Amino acid sequence: MKPFFLIVLISICLFSCSSSADKTTTADKTPPADTTSAAEKTPPANKQSEENLTLVNKFFKAVENLDTAAMSAVLADNYKGYGPSIGDSLGKTEILENWKYNFDHYYASIKYNRFQDIASDISENNGAEPGEWVSNWAYCSIKYKDGRGPINIWVNSVYKIENGKISKSRVFYNEADWLRQLGYRLIKPVKKKEGESL
Repeated sequence: MKPFFLIVLISICLFSCSSSADKTTTADKTPPADTTSAAEKTPPANKQSEENLTLVNKFFKAVENLDTAAMSAVLADNYKGYGPSIGDSLGKTEILENWKYNFDHYYASIKYNRFQDIASDISENNGAEPGEWVSNWAYCSIKYKDGRGPINIWVNSVYKIENGKISKSRVFYNEADWLRQLGYRLIKPVKKKEGESL
């Protein structure tokens, strides 16, 4: 009986040693740790999207530099701008005249503190307006020539890109908050009596 237990004990020891050796061998066969950076693992960005983002950022830089000539260079001749109000819309000539007037008479500086730029290509199948678009969400600071400001507003802008130019934009921001920061106050309208005109 003792020889049987001795054989079992020796077998267990040998099995344990060979298991440890196998583990070491397996560990030695493990490939080296992946030292590739996250940036290297990321597939290259869509070239057209990068060009569209660059184009829109040229527009922001032109606004910050109060430069209507640089703005004109990135806007298509058939450009149409909408917003922030429902009825607001301007063509290229009108919007450049509007910006120039504001630069000459009101704005001392405009700063886009951008938080997010997103480029997308919308196909015709999803019901939206198809095309290449860039969306920008920014915290914008404006100082006035008369010393007011800075006022700070959140601005969301969406730009359609066609043939390397901005052909359309929709801009959203809280006009009431902008005016409140400039000292304006909302006044409840006077209720008129029946038959009375104001």
